Amino acid sequence: MASNVVISLAILALSVLILAVSSDASGIAIYWGQNGNEGTLEETCSSGYYAFVNIAFLAAFGNDTTPVLNLAGHCVPLNNGCANLSSDIKSCQAKNIKVMLSIGGETFKNYTLTSAEDARQLATYLWNNFLGGQSSSRPLGDAVLDGIDFVIEGGQVQYWDELARNLSSYSNQSKKVYLTAAPQCVFPDASLGAALNTGLFDYVWVQFYNNPPCQYTAGNATYLQNSWEIWTSSIPAANILLGLPAAPNASIGGFIPPSNLISEVLPAIKNSTKYGGVMLWSKYYDNLTNYSSSIKNYV
Repeated sequence: MASNVVISLAILALSVLILAVSSDASGIAIYWGQNGNEGTLEETCSSGYYAFVNIAFLAAFGNDTTPVLNLAGHCVPLNNGCANLSSDIKSCQAKNIKVMLSIGGETFKNYTLTSAEDARQLATYLWNNFLGGQSSSRPLGDAVLDGIDFVIEGGQVQYWDELARNLSSYSNQSKKVYLTAAPQCVFPDASLGAALNTGLFDYVWVQFYNNPPCQYTAGNATYLQNSWEIWTSSIPAANILLGLPAAPNASIGGFIPPSNLISEVLPAIKNSTKYGGVMLWSKYYDNLTNYSSSIKNYV
């Protein structure tokens, strides 16, 4: 009997170890929501390619602005027009995919935080309307998202760290609130530097595109590798992902052909203990190139 107990405990310990390793395994993050022709959220998660899906974007908020969810051609949030996405979100989560709400974005920039109190109020709104809180007007229905993704562009630097602290404080209420971010590859990021230094972000997918000083160009990975070393040695996040455009026309620079990514770039950066995978912009462009399917077995 004693030997059986020992064997059972050993199996249990091994199972816990495997679970811990698999939970930190690298994967692909994708942005979904900014093109009505990219397919449904459920289809995105059923592809088997992604570990994270970022629903983009909550495009307006802060400074007494009424929060506005913009999901392009997928749905109109007025009168609960996007609440039917709840079942898709739950389907994704049942496949062990983390589903995040991305706030901000490059296109709209109708967002700002003007004070620590403004940050606290936004955190409360996000908790009640998208995370584990309660609200009569949840834009995505009753599904509880896994966390918040910061895509803050435009140079405003204040109070995003306060937002991160306030959101993180909700993690003691039955479910962890994951925090992720997509800073520009120029270090430090003009908007998110202070927030990232809090050490509260679980995953950081750095945008290694639209920035010639730190992106891949015409067979030359030197700038990207140098920037990767700076990011992985300078911020306290445990998991850093390589953010890339999924097609040449998805950005104004930084596209890496899958064969070059596999043969040149990934071997040079995967030796980092902070390597967490690859982020792609976006599902629409990924559909055009099948980028994620080309790299999935190498990430």
